[in-house]
Amino acid sequence: MSQKITTIGFDADDTLWQNEQFFRLTQDLFYDLLKDYADTDHLAERLLQSERKNLGQYGFGIKGFMLSMIETAIEVTDRQVPVDVIQQIIEAGQEMLRHPIHLLPHAQDAVEALGRNFRLVLITKGDLLDQERKLAQSGLGEMFDAVEIVADKTPETYIRAFMRHGHGPDRAIMVGNSMKSDVVPAIEAGGWGVHVPSTFEWEVEKADAPVDHPRFRVLEDLGGLQGLVSDLA
Repeated sequence: MSQKITTIGFDADDTLWQNEQFFRLTQDLFYDLLKDYADTDHLAERLLQSERKNLGQYGFGIKGFMLSMIETAIEVTDRQVPVDVIQQIIEAGQEMLRHPIHLLPHAQDAVEALGRNFRLVLITKGDLLDQERKLAQSGLGEMFDAVEIVADKTPETYIRAFMRHGHGPDRAIMVGNSMKSDVVPAIEAGGWGVHVPSTFEWEVEKADAPVDHPRFRVLEDLGGLQGLVSDLA
């Protein structure tokens, strides 16, 4: 009898290493820079609107986030934003791009252990250069059989990835912190979706959990992943 599960997909940001917390810190700086023009709640709302609007043009990642902050700053100040504020926003974004990688608990152990018996595929969205940098610095790059850096994550994304690098989505598990990007579309593609919640959740990535679906699972952290996969495989 053939093995039920042969391929495991991993998300990267906030699944294997910290990411969103650095966005939050930069947002706090952004709110402080513009506190004389608008309160925090209004700035947060306007920034989120800009991010949603710009995803189709800039995609996911730090560079698009920087441009959305600059656009928001121009709008909320009625085009009167000081040049030094723009400069500080750019510098904050550049600092994010240089920030060292911090692996999340159990990430390395989980990848190493599962790589002995399963085909591992990193499926992440965002800026190509930045995602490649983070993967290289993480020390996990050589442990993956394949890496897919995609513009967005849809059921079709997972079908293509798991057909290309495995035996199809029905014999694959996708592990990630985003219900919207990692779990729901992987299940819709025919695979298993394992949600590993992160400390911070970007509003854009929120979605209802498919709690009644037989292929949906939740883990507190990656420490329980090997046991879960063993049960399913």
